[in-house]
Amino acid sequence: STPLYSSAASDVYKRQGPDDGPGALWRRCRERGGQGLEALATRIVPRFGWNDLILPDPICNELHAISDQIRNRGTVYDDWGFAKRLAAGRGITALFAGPSGVGKTMAAEVIAGDLGLDLYKVDLSRLVSKYIGETEKNLRRVFDAAEETGACLFLDEADACLGKRSEVKDSHDRHANIEVSYLLQRMETYAGLCLLATNLKNNLDGAFLRRLRFVIDIPFPDQGDRMRIWQGAFPPGTPTEGLDLMALGRLDISGGSIMVIAVNAAFLAAAEGAAVRMDHIAQAARGEYRKHDRSFRAVWDRRAP
Repeated sequence: STPLYSSAASDVYKRQGPDDGPGALWRRCRERGGQGLEALATRIVPRFGWNDLILPDPICNELHAISDQIRNRGTVYDDWGFAKRLAAGRGITALFAGPSGVGKTMAAEVIAGDLGLDLYKVDLSRLVSKYIGETEKNLRRVFDAAEETGACLFLDEADACLGKRSEVKDSHDRHANIEVSYLLQRMETYAGLCLLATNLKNNLDGAFLRRLRFVIDIPFPDQGDRMRIWQGAFPPGTPTEGLDLMALGRLDISGGSIMVIAVNAAFLAAAEGAAVRMDHIAQAARGEYRKHDRSFRAVWDRRAP
């Protein structure tokens, strides 16, 4: 009954064709609502599925629980009467915490893709303003636009706006505390799925953590998980030669770094007109390690510098 849905319905009726199915109205509504979000956030087209997540089973189960709660809201809230017991809204909030490159964004993509939702990534550090009232105004625009389309919001760098509230000593402290309170309030009233990510969980306000539905710590991959990530790092069409997955798994790096190394190694091999070999991976790994101010030694070649 909102102007957005009425306009979209009229548009579908006028432009319906042989390929339009039952989901045409929903797709047009998402497109209309997304126009307001794209000026404030980055749209991510989900590329991954559940089988792409290389995480411990308990973590995967928690991620599945998020999708299950979205799917079964009607049953639990309406049919079973839990809507009357909730002080806040029906939205689902979850925080993904862990080091850089462990798969927080991938987890958000998997959940959004599983649910058929548009995913919009918002860098909270870019919305925070030193001017009084501007941060709240930026947040209001994001959530208002998201409400129109039912998008999945992915708030990155959550610690930028949700740091621990301090004792009020001056106007800056008061302003920072108001920003935290405002974001908490908007998240609680948002009817959709709101996911957050942080590398610095200990810097977040404890009251904020208690009010989230899920807090999921995504761990750094162990050697076994790294082997599995390497196993799927090269697409089926990539020629490879003599790759030692066990040796690669001993490289103490995140899944994100593994993918960077795999891509760079593929380009090195393509430039030679050759298949990807361990020496290509070693060369690419040196650059990735250097980027993180770490020294690299090829664990499969004890003679390597």
